[in-house]
Amino acid sequence: MRVDLLAPLREAPQKTALLFDVDGTLAPIVARPELAEVPAATKSELGRFVGTYLLVACISGRPGKEAAALVGVEGIRYVGNHGLELDERASELGGRIEAFRDAVGLPAEDKGLSLSYHYRNAEDEEAARVELENVAERARAEGLDPRWGRKVLEIRPPVEADKGTAVQALLAGAGARRALYAGDDTTDLDAFVGLERAGLEHRVRIAVESDEGPDTLAAAADLVVASPKELARLLATL
Repeated sequence: MRVDLLAPLREAPQKTALLFDVDGTLAPIVARPELAEVPAATKSELGRFVGTYLLVACISGRPGKEAAALVGVEGIRYVGNHGLELDERASELGGRIEAFRDAVGLPAEDKGLSLSYHYRNAEDEEAARVELENVAERARAEGLDPRWGRKVLEIRPPVEADKGTAVQALLAGAGARRALYAGDDTTDLDAFVGLERAGLEHRVRIAVESDEGPDTLAAAADLVVASPKELARLLATL
């Protein structure tokens, strides 16, 4: 592992932003979202970063308030719904998401600006995936944006907002010149792109690898770790 890539961040914390996905990155994946926990050791590292680094932020698929409650570290900037919460247009489309949820009638994690259809605990995952592929096609037909993640189908409004646009907005707002982003899933590829487009002096993309994650994430990363626990150990070197 090329830990030396972190040295430019550690040497200039006053112009460095540390950005993280939450589920699967800071918190290990669990059977149901409400059971997720961020380990105490990880929280300790995040707390150490606050007040030292220019910006510490979490960009989550959860609503921002829920991500803040899960991580539980004050001083971190929390952005939910994969960055949709930073887009003023998205809130206007919440009604379309609600109408789609009611029309489909399947159990969904309702995040206000998006829906998540989980099938991790389905008795027959293959059958559940097929059913959700039909939901995805219906969403496309209604002009919504379906995206697949780790055992989940997410339905979003059709706006140009994702983790990549959120990363760019956060970095620009803070005036960061160096940054790190760590993530584990397909949506984090958008964040990697946002990091590349931000015009930074130095950037580090970290993939938290798993059997369920996309192969393209590790291929696009500068550093790869095997688990949230290993990420925490890496963060201890900052």
